[in-house]
Parts: sequence; structure tokens; C-alpha cells
Amino acid sequence: MAHLSYVNVFAKDVVALSGFYQRVFGFPEIEAIRSPIFRGLDTGKSSLGFNALDAYELLHLAEFSDTRGVKFLLNIDVDSQADVDRMVPVAVEAGATLIKPPYVTYYNWYQSVLLDPEGNVFRINFMMD
Repeated sequence: MAHLSYVNVFAKDVVALSGFYQRVFGFPEIEAIRSPIFRGLDTGKSSLGFNALDAYELLHLAEFSDTRGVKFLLNIDVDSQADVDRMVPVAVEAGATLIKPPYVTYYNWYQSVLLDPEGNVFRINFMMD
């Protein structure tokens, strides 16, 4: 069966943006795959990668490098509602922008919606019973 190994984010500053996710969520860096244009973080179940904008050319995606707008949504699950409440201010302190404070969704998740320092959307989630 196939499985998700990485979600990669194109970043203006791979060091700063990967550092943001390390500070907020405690994801350790996968140092063995570090390069001048890439940083990887171990999220426990899959990995989160950060590609410098140079990777557009490397991957033959240069014609798409000026794509604007929200194109993906990172979802990071935590162990409790209290963890959502605790981590939102940590994320904001680290440079995130709060879009929607913690709330209960119609599908019974407790979550908050934020933008990371480069404007990428992410949610901090707890799936309630």
C-alpha cells in the first residue's frame, strides 16, 4: 500500500521556516538530508520538507514558480484540546498569524487556523470523539 512520506513546502528561507515548525511543534531536523536548498523535519508519521525556491528550476517547475494563492493546507494533529490552546500562542509568538482561533468544527474537531511566517496555511487539530 502507498503511504505519504513527505509534504514539501517551497520556502523563501528554508532555515527560518523549518526552524519555525521546529520551535512550535518540536519536530527534530533530519540532518542526514540537509542541503543548502533543503531541510527536512521528522513529524513522527511522515516528514515535512522545505525546498528553497531554487528547487523550482531543479524540478523543472520554473514556469509554476509565480503561482499565487493558497495551494495546500498543512494539518498538524496534537493530543488534546489543551494542546491546541497551548500551541496557538506559541505559534503566534514564533511569527504565525492567527486566522481563526480554536473552535469546534461541524465534524467534531477542535482546531485553529494560522499562517506561518511565509504565509502558508496550517491548522493545529485535535480530533474529538
